[in-house]
Parts: sequence; structure tokens; C-alpha cells
Amino acid sequence: MDPNQANLRSRASRILKKLSRLYPGAGCELEFKKPIELLVSTILSAQCTDARVNRVTPVLFRRYRTAADFAKAGTAELEAMIRPTGFYRNKARSIKGCCEAIVIKHGGEVPKGINDLVALPGVGRKTANLVRAYAFGRPGIICDTHVLRVCNRLALTREKNPDRVEADLSVIISPKEWTRFSTVVMWHGRRTCTARAPSCASCGLLGLCPFGQKAA
Repeated sequence: MDPNQANLRSRASRILKKLSRLYPGAGCELEFKKPIELLVSTILSAQCTDARVNRVTPVLFRRYRTAADFAKAGTAELEAMIRPTGFYRNKARSIKGCCEAIVIKHGGEVPKGINDLVALPGVGRKTANLVRAYAFGRPGIICDTHVLRVCNRLALTREKNPDRVEADLSVIISPKEWTRFSTVVMWHGRRTCTARAPSCASCGLLGLCPFGQKAA
């Protein structure tokens, strides 16, 4: 094994252990009861907080219960219901297109395969991995903006492209830990290692973080 890769694996393992202790209850912060709800919520969460999405979805999911319901939804009504999440026209188009494809190609059920998921309109690898991880219990590296930022600061990757960051992490983290690692890193990025004014001096990862040691 490459010595550098071995070092990265060791550091990633220690980071996971520390973050797991810091956030023992970490999990998906989007509220859902079935895969289609998580898929729609994830589309809505683009450039929007999970908390705001969670305020919108209870009424939305009472109105639209299945992929077929979303596929048949009136565009104006759907846009109005999701407007508080921002970029509502693009999101409504993505939701309808995605759900139409689910109805036509997958019998109305959200597919479990990564290739089937990313083939859906409006679904990238982050969304696909998130749905696989939280709705279906499949291992997934969820490379959202927090994971990208935190892992760069921790020097686990130098890549800025989410797909390349996912690829880098996939070789230094055991597949059985992919979801847990992504989850605790996301929580850390939202609570401590924020984009602006990160709390480096009080961060539980300071001893493992080159960025934090320079900033603290």
C-alpha cells in the first residue's frame, strides 16, 4: 500500500472515531417516511437548509404521496408549495421530471441502484448516495458542500469536484463506514467547521486538522 494512502486511512479512521463521539446521534436531518419523500426533500435542499425543507414537506407530502402524484402535479401549484425553499421553478421541474421517469422506467418505485438513480432528471451522485444510504441502507459517500469543505480542510483530499472527492474518500474509508463518515462530517460542517468563521480553537478535530492549526 502507498505510504501516503496508509497515512490517510489512519487519519480518516481517527477522525471518524472523534466525530462519532462528538455526534453520537448523528443521522439524516431531512424528515421522511419513504424513499420518494427523501428523494424530493433532497432535491428541495439544494441551496436551502434542511430545517426550512422540513417546514415545507409535511403539507407537500400530504398533497402528493407517490411518484405518480408528483408526476401529475400542476406546475403552478407545486411551485407555490415549494417556493420557500428557493429556486422553486427549477426544483419543480426537477421533481416532476424525476418522478415521471420513476413512473415510466421503474413502475413508480424509487430505484436502489446508483446508475438508475443518477439517470433520473435532477439527480446527481450526492442525491443518489444520500437516498441509497438513508432510505435503503446501502453504503454511500454523500459529498455535499460540507463534506467537500471539511475534508479539504482536513487534508483528506485536495480535489474540489464532488465526484473526485467521493472517489478519494472511497479508497481511504471502509465501505461499511461510508455513510457514517459522511453523516458525522456533515454534522461537523454545519455546527463547527462552517464555511465562514469556523470554530477552530474549540474544535474537537484541531489536532488532526492542518487548516485549523493555522487558523486557531
